[in-house]
Amino acid sequence: MSDPRIPTPAPGKRERIAIIGIGCRFPGGVNDCESFWKLLVEGREGVCDVPADRWNVERFYDPEPGLHGKSIAKRGGFVEGIDRFDPQFFGISPREAAHIDPQQRLLLETAWEAIEDAGMVLDFENGTDVGVFVGISHNDYQGIQHTPTDRTGISAHTPTGSAHSIAANRISYCLNLSGPSIAVDTACSSALTAVHLACEHILSGRCRSAMAGGVTVMITPDGFIGFSQAGMLSPEGKCKAFDASANGFVRGEGAGMVLMKRLSDALADGDPIHAVILGSAVNQDGHTNGISLPSPDAQARLVRDACADAGVEPQEIGFVEAHGTGTAVGDPIEAHALAEALCADRPAGKPLLIGSVKSNLGHLETASGIAGLVKAALALKHKKIPASLHFETPNPHIDFDALKLRIPVSMEPFPLNGGCRMAGVNSFGFGGANAHVVLAEPPQPAALQIDGLAESGRPWPIMISARSEAALKASAGQLATWIEHHSNRNGSTPLLPDLTYMLGARRNHHSHRFAVTSQSMGEIVQELAAFARGEPTTKPRITFSPRREHPARIGFVLSGQGTQAAGMGRELMLHEPVFREMVEACEEAMRPWARFSLLEEIARTEDDSQMQNTEVSQPAIFAIQMGLAALWKSWGVIPSAIMGHSVGEVAAACIAGILTLEQAAHIIVLRGRCMDDHTPEGGGMLAVGMTPEEAAAVIARHDTTVSIAAFNGPQSLTLAGRKSSLEAIAAELDAEEIFARFLKVT
Repeated sequence: MSDPRIPTPAPGKRERIAIIGIGCRFPGGVNDCESFWKLLVEGREGVCDVPADRWNVERFYDPEPGLHGKSIAKRGGFVEGIDRFDPQFFGISPREAAHIDPQQRLLLETAWEAIEDAGMVLDFENGTDVGVFVGISHNDYQGIQHTPTDRTGISAHTPTGSAHSIAANRISYCLNLSGPSIAVDTACSSALTAVHLACEHILSGRCRSAMAGGVTVMITPDGFIGFSQAGMLSPEGKCKAFDASANGFVRGEGAGMVLMKRLSDALADGDPIHAVILGSAVNQDGHTNGISLPSPDAQARLVRDACADAGVEPQEIGFVEAHGTGTAVGDPIEAHALAEALCADRPAGKPLLIGSVKSNLGHLETASGIAGLVKAALALKHKKIPASLHFETPNPHIDFDALKLRIPVSMEPFPLNGGCRMAGVNSFGFGGANAHVVLAEPPQPAALQIDGLAESGRPWPIMISARSEAALKASAGQLATWIEHHSNRNGSTPLLPDLTYMLGARRNHHSHRFAVTSQSMGEIVQELAAFARGEPTTKPRITFSPRREHPARIGFVLSGQGTQAAGMGRELMLHEPVFREMVEACEEAMRPWARFSLLEEIARTEDDSQMQNTEVSQPAIFAIQMGLAALWKSWGVIPSAIMGHSVGEVAAACIAGILTLEQAAHIIVLRGRCMDDHTPEGGGMLAVGMTPEEAAAVIARHDTTVSIAAFNGPQSLTLAGRKSSLEAIAAELDAEEIFARFLKVT
């Protein structure tokens, strides 16, 4: 299972660590490894003017150095959309999310993406043994929630939303991870220190796998002002690492997380491997000429310690992703320290290549180490070293030839100085806390044995899932685009069996799902794209949503007279307390005006029932409707709209709150009594299934005093008139097999 190119640990040394998943958000529109590598290959930078949604740049900017409350820089590396977050994906309420620091949100997102990238399936119910180590140090979001004179913005969620410890704990909590959960603040070396701690915990057996990374978000101009006063920022916003014109660093923001486990475990589990961590080290400068001034001796010792921990010779390192901030003091010190640690025995003509991703992104401060680590890992994976930008004239305080150092100014092959390509990553905190990691290229993947399955012509199932209906469609569209892109690039079409396996066995499956079978990638792309657009297709496919994304709007429709029956509501009165209490309340409200007892009428037998009398039936229907509405509401079925027909209009108005129960009871009792007292004997009503024209013809043949009393639908009417005339009409319709039914009313 091992790769002979990866240096094996010396006797007594520790095992290697595999980076199996990466999630990142960096300036320049970088949202994943692919877009990050594309930015590096194209030699682009993600630095821009301070976005208008952060702060009023003109208010705090002034090119003149040293002015109180002013920044000499107005450019930086910013991540778009830090205000956009899907809290419910992580089980967070929108109300709480508003008080959660965007740094925590970015860490949650990149942690999840690292898990997805690795194809790790979490056990959400019982927990998964994964440690979380996070570098974080900024407090901008907490600062804008209140002022010294106005603290009304502080909520119950502010403490957990702003506490640095929660940045790691929230990841563990939301994803049910049971390993160590630790937040680290060593300033700009925080992220790489977190990686070092994660490796230590994995190797000591304290967790089987671990995530590590860091985050920085800039919301206020305070940092710009402070570093401007210290003379550390580049006025024009360009990081010119190791260049003669280097005049300060460029502030940047972003987040990144890597998921790691022992190399042997990763190989056994069939995990994707981006790079291998051979060793790491951390130390401190100790006393220097100033707390923010670095020590070349400490830096050199750090790199030597990391190489010793990795069990590799210094000259085997082919590239170092330097701290490279572009400051007049820091660059020469770092260059000399690297040369002292790595270049003493380096062959002539094979200088050590050094570069700085800060020339692309700016200095991500707390997250800078993870940006450098991911760049180095991608460089090893692709066997190419990207250019370090803005390097034109070597810094006169760095004799590159004598030190055996060189800055790559264009994409070039990664040198192979031994049996394996290796890189180092530097990260220094401005308080003197330093970290270094030694990486190696990933092992050669095992040859894929598919035994001709991809060409067998059999259909393959493809399944995707999400936590909302909208996200499911978005995921389908993204996957279709990804397949198309990779199919058109160098002819490296993904294989259907691979896709089936990764999406089925190496993904955490959520509640909303889509599945389809197909025999070709072309068909899969068409099906996914059609589903994303909401279009139907002829090919069988399955979608499953266990619950609506938004609750259904419910309407109550309350019927009119004719729905009454002897003994109605009797079982509910016996078994449903909520129903009984409402009917009893209706009885109490009706008592001042009613000439009967509602409860006695409900209890009567069918032989004794007066339920067909309008005076009794209408109040009884009203009470039953009120009881049913109360019962449904007690079960959580709340109407968005209520409508009633005839008698049902009174109950609808009462349920909607337009009428009080006493008012509605008064109306319904008098309405029923009025109709009962003033309706002549011998009348009836007949429901028929006819059009108005057909009904008019039938009425003309029998009794013109009969009228159409209700238009219920295009072919649904109610006739009213003498019962004898209606009986004759009903007989004719029955003979013609046309629907006709008497209502139980006069």
